[in-house]
Amino acid sequence: MQKRVLVVDDNVDAANSLAALLRAMGHEVFVAHEGRAALEDLSRIRPDMALLDIAMPDMSGYDLARQIRNRMGSAIRIVALSGFGLPEDRARALEAGFDQHMIKPADLAFLKSLLG
Repeated sequence: MQKRVLVVDDNVDAANSLAALLRAMGHEVFVAHEGRAALEDLSRIRPDMALLDIAMPDMSGYDLARQIRNRMGSAIRIVALSGFGLPEDRARALEAGFDQHMIKPADLAFLKSLLG
C-alpha cells in the first residue's frame, strides 16, 4: 500500500538517496532540507509518515517532531533518523513525540516494516 512520506534532512544527498529508495518501494515522497520548509508544506502534503533528521541547523528534529505532532496528532507516524543512538537519545526522541528512533543509515528491512 502506497504511503505519503515526508523526508526532512539538511544533508541533501542523504535526503535524496532515501527519497529515491522510498520511491522505488512504491511510495509518494516529499523532501525538505530544513524544518521550517517542512512545516510550511505539511498541510498540503498530509504525509502518513515523516522521517526526520535530528541535527539540523534551523530547527532540531525534536522541535520539528513536536510541531508536527501538535498539528497532526496521531494521524502521522514520526520516525527519528539520526546518527545519535545512545539510550538517552532514544528516550529524548520518544519524549519529543517520535514513534520510532532509527540509526543512520536507514535499515531497509526496518523501513519496510514501518511502511507496511
